[in-house]
Amino acid sequence: MKIAALQMVSAPDVARNLDAAGRLVARAARAGARLAALPEHFCFLGHRDEDKLSIAEAPDDGPIQRWLAQTARSHGLWLIGGTLPLRADGGERAWNACCVYSPDGRLAARYRKIHLFRFDNGRERFDEARVLAPGDAPVAFDAEGLRVGVSVCYDLRFPELYRALMRPPCDLIAVPSAFTFTTGQAHWELLLRARAVENQCYVIAPAQGGTHENGRRTWGHSLIVDPWGTVLGCREEPGEAVVLAELDTARIAQVRQQLPALEHRVI
Repeated sequence: MKIAALQMVSAPDVARNLDAAGRLVARAARAGARLAALPEHFCFLGHRDEDKLSIAEAPDDGPIQRWLAQTARSHGLWLIGGTLPLRADGGERAWNACCVYSPDGRLAARYRKIHLFRFDNGRERFDEARVLAPGDAPVAFDAEGLRVGVSVCYDLRFPELYRALMRPPCDLIAVPSAFTFTTGQAHWELLLRARAVENQCYVIAPAQGGTHENGRRTWGHSLIVDPWGTVLGCREEPGEAVVLAELDTARIAQVRQQLPALEHRVI
């Protein structure tokens, strides 16, 4: 299966972001992708954390969710919809949710980001829990015989989540992200390759990548990694991009047969 990681530089304007995302999904479809993944916050990166509450949708319906369903259906592919805010706690906070749609436009999975990012180095400060509510359950779905696990950005630092997703083992793990430039430069590729190696599966990581209208700078480097930790494709420059690679189930089987680490787990 050909898969595509889509890189964006999202703005505080839903309509513009959906237009940009639509162009990238169309490019991926024309290139033969059967599965495409958008980055975290693909539909909106506001000037303040609280701004996302103004566009938060009901968990079962809304214009962004309908757009994702229609886009998956019109291109006939699996669409991992980055993240969008869904109303939680009576609307006072939101879940940062990744909604996945099948080629016929049906909702295949919904994952609510479990681990909420907090960082303060004296110059940059982030605290997602101020406006976001955490999810509480791992989520995986089946796509044409492939088991696909879903995670989001800061989840990447918590290997126990991926171990939970590996019962039974996933063939692909998705990590839609908006890593800061500071943390991404230090840890992005290192962590993604580690998750691929320890779980012996493919990893697809679409990211925000560039300087945004709100002044935030994201690391980008959207990439796809194979079960041996080899980077199959990476966008090294900022800006919009489509990163393509082939997911080969025979390669997964080969790695797991030659080094049966998943069978050797005792915890």
